[in-house]
Formats: sequence, structure tokens, C-alpha cells
Amino acid sequence: MRPNRLPKTAVTALEDIKARDITVLDVRKLTSLYDTLIVASAESNRQVKALANHVRDKLKDAGATIIGVEGEETGEWVLVDAGDIVVHIMQPAVRAYYNLEELWTPPTPVRRTKAKAEAEAESAPKPEPKAAPKPRPKAAPRAKTPS
Repeated sequence: MRPNRLPKTAVTALEDIKARDITVLDVRKLTSLYDTLIVASAESNRQVKALANHVRDKLKDAGATIIGVEGEETGEWVLVDAGDIVVHIMQPAVRAYYNLEELWTPPTPVRRTKAKAEAEAESAPKPEPKAAPKPRPKAAPRAKTPS
């Protein structure tokens, strides 16, 4: 199977077992480690584990190489690494805490017009002018000593 179909396969596998809040992120511009990051929520340890197993099996059936599965012991957060695609299945509290979507979403560039930049500069508080530095006292001339 072509790699660009793997995300769809993973999402379908997640939907099969009622994963919630499935988010698919294209991270090719952010990392060279993988192309797609998928994050999904599950309501219990048992559902997290079942989703991870189902995703792993469906990706294998689609021809993907499963590099690893991490976190199956606890069932709060399981990661399925299939090379170009990584699937995170988390319980809602863990997902809210780590907020992977925000971490892996590129920042939106802020476009500022010249007029807006000038207006912001004018409204910014002006720093107090610094007092001129005090001149140092002149050193007394050295007395000439006979050589």
C-alpha cells in the first residue's frame, strides 16, 4: 500500500473501535522523523489498548512496518510507530495535559502592516530619558621625577 493511504487506514481503524476526537496532523515541515501524527482519545485503559492493537493490526495488513508500540502496560497513553506515521491513543486527561496538537501545530505567522506597526510603536510606553553620565574627575597630573 502507498504510504499516503496509511493515515486513512489508521483513522478507519480508530473509528472501528469508537475512538474520540481523532486529529490528523501533517508534520513533514516540522520533523524529518515521520510524516503524519494522529492523536485520538479513548475512555478507558481497556479501550486504549484495544485501539492500539487494532491500529497495529490494520496498518500491518496494509503493508506498513510496525517499528514499535509503547505504553501498553499502563493503557493511559499508547504510541504506535509505523515509520512514516505515528499514532498516539490517550485517555482524555493525559491528552489534555500533554496537548500534542499544540506542540506539533506550526505557529501561524502574524502579518503586520506598516501602519499597524507604527501605531503600536506610538502607543507603546516611552522609556524615561537617561541622565547624561557624570564626568569622571580628572586625575592629578603626575609629578616628573628626575631620572
